[in-house]
Amino acid sequence: MSAGNQLLLDLLQPPALGAEDFLVAGPNREAASWIRSWPDWPAPILVIHGPPGCGKTHLLRVFQACTGARNLSLTNVGDPEWTRALDSVPALVLDDADSRLSPATEEPLLHACNAIHEAGRHLLLTGQAPPAQWPVALPDLHSRLAASMAVPIGPPDDGLLRGLLVKLFADRGLRVDESVISYLIPRLERTFEAARTVVSEIDAAAARDHRRITVRLVRTLLPAPPP
Repeated sequence: MSAGNQLLLDLLQPPALGAEDFLVAGPNREAASWIRSWPDWPAPILVIHGPPGCGKTHLLRVFQACTGARNLSLTNVGDPEWTRALDSVPALVLDDADSRLSPATEEPLLHACNAIHEAGRHLLLTGQAPPAQWPVALPDLHSRLAASMAVPIGPPDDGLLRGLLVKLFADRGLRVDESVISYLIPRLERTFEAARTVVSEIDAAAARDHRRITVRLVRTLLPAPPP
């Protein structure tokens, strides 16, 4: 399957991002608990951080669905319309906030943090690194982010990895035997990205060769586990 066809397949089959679709386990339990505890947060800003594919965006979407929080746009912070909108929403969210930092966005983000604090609202941010490690030049913004609640999502354990694989296959409309999942568990690197990659490769191989997803097929794609 070509890269273009695979990308189209991914776009046509978006992941399920409902609250009932989020898999709560040890590595993400604290983050999920803070989402459920809103609005009883001890600080106006909550930052959920972790590696790509760990569920940060999923939790952010769950938070939006449960609270009515809106996406934070950094292009019009401080405008009268933005200020009026802040009065009408309980919270704002900004996904992949650390990747959006630049000399042009630091000051708007600082203004947004200050306005949200003064209005008694909340802001949910996501990023890969802890906020104290984000490349921020403005001292006031660095201090504001460093004082936020920072909650990590760690690498998946076996239980979460098992559930994640089932969900990733299901997101593609695929149902696989338990034997396939059990075969994959000891052979995968303990990262969310590894799970996403292997499911994509298995799906592509099955479609290319017009085969069912079985242990025999998966065995041709993965190396043997370490002794």
